[in-house]
Formats: sequence, structure tokens, C-alpha cells
Amino acid sequence: MDRSSRNRLTRHQLPLFATDTLFDRLARAVCEAGCLPRKELFEAWEVARRVRRRFRGGRVVDLACGHGLLAYILLLLDDTSPQALAVDRQLPQSAGTLSAVLEAAWPRLGGRVTFVSTDIDSVALGPGDLVVSVHACGGLTDLVLERAVNAGARVAVLPCCHHLDSGDTGGLQGWMDGALAMDATRAASLGRRGYRVHTQTIPADITPKNRLLLAEPL
Repeated sequence: MDRSSRNRLTRHQLPLFATDTLFDRLARAVCEAGCLPRKELFEAWEVARRVRRRFRGGRVVDLACGHGLLAYILLLLDDTSPQALAVDRQLPQSAGTLSAVLEAAWPRLGGRVTFVSTDIDSVALGPGDLVVSVHACGGLTDLVLERAVNAGARVAVLPCCHHLDSGDTGGLQGWMDGALAMDATRAASLGRRGYRVHTQTIPADITPKNRLLLAEPL
């Protein structure tokens, strides 16, 4: 299976997910919804697993959320998070379709994920929140990090679309690729601002933009 495919998962792919594991059950629900690119399922799953190994509990705040799948998976993996807020400037019309299918499959999720169509700047954050974002384009990743740090919240981002002409590479481009330099500078900045930083990757066959940056206040 090409896990990086942007083709939508539909009921035709149901036989590929035949076991009773949580992932396969989740994948079957996504197939039933018929609105999510395959790549987004695998990205959200791999990010959520790694985030929950580090960070438990708290309100989940999924910024630049798209369909909000990451928020749902984080609640599935840790039921001690009471609720999630999924925020995007323009929510996909099919986000409601996916939500309905997931909440039918797991009734305990019903009413616990709230979708809000607004700018990231307008979302109130607190120190107990778990702020997450997968592939917030370019400077949006920096805005997510800034909002989380200002609130004293835990944060996890999977950056993408590195705009080298406007982003901070920390003067490291003579030693490393520009995108890597930018992410290394982000990690160093979090450390200087009183955060414990964890760096990981998700499998590169899902996306080449696979560097996961996690941080928590000391």
C-alpha cells in the first residue's frame, strides 16, 4: 500500500483493514466516511501515537486541523483528555461527515470534539492544553509554537512548506539543508524559552516532511 497517496479512502479499501486492532477499526471508519486522503490517515495516526507516549491528558487543541482526525485519535488513545477543539480558518465541508462516522463507531467521543472556523490568533489557550498541528503551512507552524509557548502549553508540530526566504534558519544553512536548519532553529528556540524538547520522525514513506517536534514547559 502506498501510504503517501492523496487518493481518498473509500469502502473499496475496507478489505485492506481487516483486523480488530484500533488502527484497522479507525481505518475502516475513515473508509466508510469516504472523504479523507489515505496520507492524512497515516500521518495523523503516527503523530498521535508519538504524542501520547509523551503527553497525557489535557484539552486537545488541534490548530490548522483540516478534518480534525488528529484530535479524534488523540482522544481515542487517551480518554483522560476530556475534550478537543479543532480549529481551521476554512474547515472542509466533509469534516462533519468524518465526525459523524467516528462518533457512531465510538459513542464515547460524541460531543467531545468542537469544530471552530476561525484564525489561530483568536483561540484562547491555557497551560493545561495540549496544542498540536500537522503540516501547518510555512509560518503557520511558527504561529502555533508561539501561541503555545505564550500560554505555557505543551505542543507538538509536524512542520511543512518551509519558506526559507522569510523563515529563521539560525545561520545553519552552511551546514545543513535549509528546511532542517529551520526546524533545528525552532527546537533551539523552544529550549531557550524554558521548554524541554523532544525530536522524532514519522515514517518517511508517508511524507518526506516527517520531522516531529514535541515540547513541554520545564
